[in-house]
Amino acid sequence: MRKLSMDALGRKSLAQFKAAQKQPIMVILDNIRSMHNVGSVFRTADGFLLEGIVLCGFTPQPPHRDIQKTALGATESVDWWYVQNTLDAVMDLKSKGYKVYAVEQTEGSIMLSNFNTNFTEPIALVFGNEVEGVASDVIAASDGCIEIPQEGMKHSFNISVAAGIVLWEMVRANQSKS
Repeated sequence: MRKLSMDALGRKSLAQFKAAQKQPIMVILDNIRSMHNVGSVFRTADGFLLEGIVLCGFTPQPPHRDIQKTALGATESVDWWYVQNTLDAVMDLKSKGYKVYAVEQTEGSIMLSNFNTNFTEPIALVFGNEVEGVASDVIAASDGCIEIPQEGMKHSFNISVAAGIVLWEMVRANQSKS
């Protein structure tokens, strides 16, 4: 077994990435503190060919060297924009036909393993602040909450890890229908 070279990986050029059919998924980052977490979500969104990212509140915005450190250029490939108020971003995407789900532990949350990923409509996933989680008004405006099953003591994941878990599950389920 040998490691694949960069040429063998079949990477898309920036133009090919921009022109490619995207997964019908948007990410909303609700007041994320860490630039490294933001960069990591950009890189994950690039890897899974997502539609884009909405940065909200005090979430750091590119360009910044600490975002680039983990994004590795994904801020150039992934479409993104900034909206001051997360609730405004949620309502805008809902008006465009997205179903919005907060990734949060709530009463009545849907376990990720039980989430129906039919993708009859595009979805937007809200990931919240590292300490406070998703804001209560955003949860109330969402179409539901998705919870990642956990069995350890902490019952929380770093936001970049949570995004990787949830987004992989969404993309995997969507690809298995193709």
